Amino acid sequence: MNILVLNGSPRPGGNTKQMVAAFREGAQSVGHTVEAVDVCKKQVGGCQACEYCHTRGNGQCIQKDDMQQIYDLLKQADTLVLASPIYYHGLSGQLKCVIDRFYAVAYPQKPPRLSKVAMILSSGDAEMYEGALFSFQGDFLDYLGLENMGVYTAHGSENGSPTKLEELRAFGASLK
Repeated sequence: MNILVLNGSPRPGGNTKQMVAAFREGAQSVGHTVEAVDVCKKQVGGCQACEYCHTRGNGQCIQKDDMQQIYDLLKQADTLVLASPIYYHGLSGQLKCVIDRFYAVAYPQKPPRLSKVAMILSSGDAEMYEGALFSFQGDFLDYLGLENMGVYTAHGSENGSPTKLEELRAFGASLK
């Protein structure tokens, strides 16, 4: 299985990055291919709502930036994992910008291989996930019709804990 992880954390050694690494270890241990992209290191402009992609562009975005690399990976992915710290009850702005640019390749239908989605979230408080979960449900489960592989969260002292990281390893290893 080809798994694409979009990591929306700008912190190279942060909680989200640790969770992604544990997930990746587990998934690779059972033979899955995992490509993790730190979207905060990419130069991705916001969607311009110009409709070029759905008119003259034939599914190609008019902007030629680092999103082109993500588009190529998305086309090869069977499973998408969105990973983010929670900022103001939602995904990081950098990850949200990438998701907005899915419009070029995921409307009116999802990439042909993509069938599953999961989410990994880190926060300081257990009551901070509403916005991210709204996006997950509306954008990925309802709109794209992807199979829900789960939402994994860590808050407060759970962040970086051996128990939580083992949970993420087990999740990665359990994917079929």
